[in-house]
Amino acid sequence: MQERNYSIKSWAKDDRPREKLLSKSPISLSDAELLAILLNNGNRDRSALDLACDLMQLCRNNLQELGKLSVFDLMKVKGIGEAKAVIITAAMELGRRRQAALALDCPIITSSRDVALYLQQLFQDYSHEVFVVLFLNRANKIRHSEIISSGGITGTVADPRIIMKKALEQEAVALILSHNHPSGNLKPSKADEELTYKIREAAKLLDIKVMDHIIVSTEGYFSFADEGLL
Repeated sequence: MQERNYSIKSWAKDDRPREKLLSKSPISLSDAELLAILLNNGNRDRSALDLACDLMQLCRNNLQELGKLSVFDLMKVKGIGEAKAVIITAAMELGRRRQAALALDCPIITSSRDVALYLQQLFQDYSHEVFVVLFLNRANKIRHSEIISSGGITGTVADPRIIMKKALEQEAVALILSHNHPSGNLKPSKADEELTYKIREAAKLLDIKVMDHIIVSTEGYFSFADEGLL
């Protein structure tokens, strides 16, 4: 029996994902073909496209589900090592950030609605709680956003001292605190309220205003400012 050649380089040029993208356009490629380009090469048993198809089967042919997989989840696919898994994870994160940036089309923050969609896009693939702070300038424009801490499925803790240090570094005059509730429940916990109070009081000492604390989930969002809790 003739041994199969698993190298994409042996394929006709029109069938190779990279050449297909160059000669046509990215939109003409399937999800698996785009993944194969990221993987760059396969192994002695499987081509890059074969491995990409295996990955798509793992996430049930759903890119949203692929974006939720960790490096270690991806490495469960035979032929996907750490390097390939890291590349895919990085690509998914870039896509997530691009999507989140597009959601924040308003240059000036005037209400919780201006940032809620941005935060939902940012948090959408996290299965654990993540605490993010938006640092604003005098014009209420976001200078910087940063993940301050990430925790377990049930909670995370943010250190007010770290937040104040970063606020001074960014020359921020206002902050918007935010975190996600993977459970979908939008009601703030007692710990959420106490942490908000600590950060607000610490910020006052530096003449920095905490404009809001927004909790987001797939179900919607909860604004401390809108509910009169700030």
